[in-house]
Amino acid sequence: MTPLAQEAYNALLAKEYDKALELYTALEKQKDPVSYYYLGYLYFRGLGVNQDTKKAFDYYLESATREVPLAQFEVALMLENGEGCEKNESEAAFWYEEAAKRGNIDAFNNLGAMYKEGRGVYQDYKKAFILFHKAAQAGNAKAQFNLGALYDMGLGCEEDKEKAIEWCRKAAYQGHEMAKNIIKRMQQDGQIVF
Repeated sequence: MTPLAQEAYNALLAKEYDKALELYTALEKQKDPVSYYYLGYLYFRGLGVNQDTKKAFDYYLESATREVPLAQFEVALMLENGEGCEKNESEAAFWYEEAAKRGNIDAFNNLGAMYKEGRGVYQDYKKAFILFHKAAQAGNAKAQFNLGALYDMGLGCEEDKEKAIEWCRKAAYQGHEMAKNIIKRMQQDGQIVF
């Protein structure tokens, strides 16, 4: 990280958004890939600028094409939801995959959900299982819950109620509300002992 990039990041952390905007704009002129991500971040949230999701998307996309995983994830999320751009689930899946290739754990979970539901990609429970498993092992609570659901229904894997409960518990321990409710209900019904 260059001294200017560090200064910009420190300004962002200190909530000095005007200064962060000024510094990231200077970095943008130097074609710094990460600066585009942070400019997108500022515009998306309206920090130091008027909120502008279209401009945020454009900055995120510029950063994503320069292989910044956080930007790739944000582009995918915005495409999936049609925020700041036209909704396009197949493009969202592409960008989730790009972010996942670069280690973004949330991207593994979201891409898994798309494969599970057949949104933007062909429905493929086995691929969803693999993606959820990778994110779940890395500690992603949503993926742990999703993996538990696949084990519970035998989708993309052999049905295994014990593993379903195990993954649901892991998600519950991390505060996943649906997982907590399921575990609580199962305890009340006497199906499991915590």
